[in-house]
Amino acid sequence: MRVVLNGRGGKVGRVLAPALEAEGHRLVELEAAEAMVDFTVPQAVEPNVVAALERGIPCVIGTTGFDQARVDELARGRGVACFHAPNFALGAVLMMRFAQEAAEHLSRAEIVELHNEAKKDAPSGTARATAELIGGNPAIHSVRLPGLVAHQEVLFGGDGQLLTLRHDTFSREAFVPGVLLALDKLATLPPGLTVGLDALL
Repeated sequence: MRVVLNGRGGKVGRVLAPALEAEGHRLVELEAAEAMVDFTVPQAVEPNVVAALERGIPCVIGTTGFDQARVDELARGRGVACFHAPNFALGAVLMMRFAQEAAEHLSRAEIVELHNEAKKDAPSGTARATAELIGGNPAIHSVRLPGLVAHQEVLFGGDGQLLTLRHDTFSREAFVPGVLLALDKLATLPPGLTVGLDALL
C-alpha cells in the first residue's frame, strides 16, 4: 500500500517508517497515497485529516488530544474511513479490556499514567479511554518525566484488597503491530471515525 506518514521524523515515526517498508508498504507524498498515518501533535491532526479526506484518502491516527467529534464529522461528510487508537500497543488494549471487566466487580478505581515529558496532552488518550470504559469517573494521575515511554496502572481497591493492572511500553516498536493491523483493516471500516484497536480484534 502507498502510505503517507505524517510525523516521520518523530519518536514513533522513526520506528514506524522502516517497519512499514519492511511489511511491503511504500512511503509516498500525500498526492500519491492510498492511506495516511498520522503520529504528529494534536493541533496538526485536523489539517492533516482534511488534506487527506479532500483526496478521498482513509486515515490511521495515532496522535491523541484532538477533536474526535470534528474528525468523525469530516470523515462522514466525505464518506471516508478514519481510524484512531489512543494506544496501538496490543498489551495496552488488553489491559483496558481487563480493567472494564474488573470494574464490574470492584467499583473504586484510580488510574496512574506515566509518559515522557515531551507528551503534549495530559491525561493521556489511553487513560481517558480507560476511564470511559470502567465508568464512575475515576481520578487520573499524570506523570511526565524523562526516560519514560508509555506506562499505565489501573488500581482497583476493595475491603482488604488491591487489584493492579499495569501495562508498560519500553520502546515504540510496541506500536507497530497495531498500526499494521489498522492499515490492514482500514478498507473494511465504515465512513467516519472508528476508535480503538478493540474494534479490530
